[in-house]
Amino acid sequence: MGNQTAYQSLTRTFERLHRFGHLGAIASWDQAAMMPAKGNEARAAAQAELQVLMHQLITSPELERQLQQAEQENLNDAQRASLREMRREWQQANLLPAELVEAKTLAASRCEHAWREQRKHNDWQGFLPNFREVLRLAREEAALLAEANGVSRYDALLDKYEPDMKSAEIARIFDDVKSWLPSLIERVRAKQAGEAVIRPQGPFPVERQRELGLEAMKLLGFDFDGGRLDVSTHPFCGGVPEDVRITTRYRDDDFAQSLMGIIHETGHARYEQGLPRDLLALPVGRARSMGIHESQSLSFEMQLGRSQGFLQLLAPMLRRHFGDQPAFEAGNLARLFTRVEPGYIRVDADELCYPAHVILRFEIERALIDGEIEAEDVPALWDQKMMAYLGVDTRGNYREGCLQDIHWTDTFGYFPSYTLGAMYAAQYFATMRRLDPALDGKIGSGELEPVFGWLRDHIWSQGSRWSTDELVRRATGEALNPAHYRAHLEARYLG
Repeated sequence: MGNQTAYQSLTRTFERLHRFGHLGAIASWDQAAMMPAKGNEARAAAQAELQVLMHQLITSPELERQLQQAEQENLNDAQRASLREMRREWQQANLLPAELVEAKTLAASRCEHAWREQRKHNDWQGFLPNFREVLRLAREEAALLAEANGVSRYDALLDKYEPDMKSAEIARIFDDVKSWLPSLIERVRAKQAGEAVIRPQGPFPVERQRELGLEAMKLLGFDFDGGRLDVSTHPFCGGVPEDVRITTRYRDDDFAQSLMGIIHETGHARYEQGLPRDLLALPVGRARSMGIHESQSLSFEMQLGRSQGFLQLLAPMLRRHFGDQPAFEAGNLARLFTRVEPGYIRVDADELCYPAHVILRFEIERALIDGEIEAEDVPALWDQKMMAYLGVDTRGNYREGCLQDIHWTDTFGYFPSYTLGAMYAAQYFATMRRLDPALDGKIGSGELEPVFGWLRDHIWSQGSRWSTDELVRRATGEALNPAHYRAHLEARYLG
């Protein structure tokens, strides 16, 4: 057997897995955006079958032999990184029996499909039986992964989204945020109480909102030959790097929700579209972690999208689509898009309140997976933490409380990624401004390539070549430093 033969065989297997994953991703997008309700059981069964097929492929004994052989082959540094990511994916898969993979897929699909109606009807009791089953299977998965990796059950699930990150480190970072965030929210609200903000006057026809969203995507460099925009219950970015699907939802009395959602999802999409094309079929060519993924969407939505320079670009676009009105003056837009008002809904939360929503979910889901609480305990804990962190009363309001997110219908360990992403994004922009003090002026004049170019060079094109810490250190000169996040929030909201 010549050099690299085993590595080449592995490459072919992972290319097959990538193509199966492609089909699964598009089927999932269709399930969320286009599929009629009666198709759900059949689609769930088809998706479960595909997951089992992929699981069989990656757990084949032949693959273990090839991984061992490839370790002995004459590989370059890039191939070694690729082999490391292949092994990581193989290890994760081999710890889970096929029956568990299938059961999880079916339970998640049932829970998510029923959740759509249960949320509308504030039906926590109806949601609970499906949720208990999803939680039972998640704990089973967590126990298997935890035992093999010598970590806590929650850390084992967290590692799927944030490789090498530990919940103790996240808790330390979040406890620090909790020590200064409530008083910052209070100070900002007191400051903003004296500011006049003109509210845009609707209605804002959905078709014009869609046209505005498409124009914003174009401004942000989305490749429409490699993706599209659609509508779903919960906005998301899905599909595959070669065919990125983003979705939003519209309300005719509020264009901002949809517009900022589209800008957010376009950040995810640009990351996918910017991944190294020659490595897309391999684990090393994928996004590094969900925190890094969220750092892209939040670079677009929060760092760029709500900056004064970008809002100057947005003002004439709003007038063109919705007519001229005083609310669309750039200074007013800046006040409008940085308005701090604690509310119920995470995806609608302002930049300052958002981390409180994430921290409470992290604390609840960690306790759930580690067995400290049960499914029935979620509403009371939710109510208590919403009141403590944001002063918002959610008692009896499940629809806008613990039923609002799609995530717990199938996923635990993901929520911390949102605030880690916000922290990474603040660190990127601190670095960009240090390297280019004229950056904000360039953004205001429509010159966005300095931002995209930096992200492309330092994040998108790197895929999973480096560990998360190493990726961020190479990009910014240091590993994650939450001080940049606090400095950003204080400068924007108190400056």
